[in-house]
Amino acid sequence: MDFLHLLLVFLHILGAAAIVGGWLATFKNPTVTQWQWIGALTQLVTGLLLVGIAEMADGDGPNHAKIAVKLVLALGVGVAAFIGRRKVKSGQDVSKGLAHGVGGLALINIAVAVFWV
Repeated sequence: MDFLHLLLVFLHILGAAAIVGGWLATFKNPTVTQWQWIGALTQLVTGLLLVGIAEMADGDGPNHAKIAVKLVLALGVGVAAFIGRRKVKSGQDVSKGLAHGVGGLALINIAVAVFWV
């Protein structure tokens, strides 16, 4: 179970890196990359699996308020990335607000994970 937990944490961090890295790479000409969309899905799935593992462990379990905030932020990132990718595929321009929303919400989600103990 320890290996599974470490693997999920590794994938979760890679998902965050894909979102924020894609955001920073396209900061001057904002868009939503395919890797940001994949990162958003990875973050959502691995985050839910990590919470499931934490619920099964001995002890108090995860902070449910923190998990709820992180889930809402992750859903916001996922929806914004989905809309942005759909616009890119149909040849439309992605608004700056939408593109920066994907990266900004992901960055806020990382900050919540780090600073909310």
